[in-house]
Amino acid sequence: MSKPIIGITADSVHKPDVPRTRGHIKINWNYPEEVAKAGGVPIVIPPTADMAAIAQLIDGWLITGGEDIHARYWGEDNHEHAKPNDDSRTSAEFKLFKEIAPNLPVLGICYGCQLMNVARGGSLVQHLPDHVETVHTDGPLQTVPLQSGSNLATAMASEAVTGQSWHHQAVGRVGEGLEVVGTHADGTIEAIEDRSHPYFLATQWHPERTPDDPATQALFRSFVRAAADYRSQR
Repeated sequence: MSKPIIGITADSVHKPDVPRTRGHIKINWNYPEEVAKAGGVPIVIPPTADMAAIAQLIDGWLITGGEDIHARYWGEDNHEHAKPNDDSRTSAEFKLFKEIAPNLPVLGICYGCQLMNVARGGSLVQHLPDHVETVHTDGPLQTVPLQSGSNLATAMASEAVTGQSWHHQAVGRVGEGLEVVGTHADGTIEAIEDRSHPYFLATQWHPERTPDDPATQALFRSFVRAAADYRSQR
């Protein structure tokens, strides 16, 4: 059986007034590296892609970290400390959400976790320092207990995961069909999932930045395995 194709959406900045480049598309090396190590074939999805065609091509979707999501997507104004990403990325990802099969495996990390929540009608806490004293930015290692029996705890083969945090926003109102399965001691939501979905999991921390952690390795293996199962059932 051929390896599953894992689509990875990338950060992008569209600058049509710069004729030399018209903008840029980028992705951190460690995301496709972890997918490849787990047995998948990573491909980068630019925002200019035909998302209906991409939905037919991929066997799994990894939504990576990034900047903030514009608050208009859940009916608010941006916080003064918000740093919204270029909407070329977010708008393209919402298009892809509309095109993917209901059972396509999806894994979200940091921004990806937030996007999955907003796509399901949820909201975000726009600036965590307004609500908690814990510092969640600049990569501190933080331990998050996972709900026993959750899909994420099963995927990571652990009920307590230590990972790097690089976020000043987090899940606020939880989106439809989603369940909180990991919470920091200060109350910050750190993991969500759709328990009814074959594989719809998201972490607020960055597992790809602790590649030697057995829980990280288990997570990416489980994701690629779910994508392989999806591919075989097409």
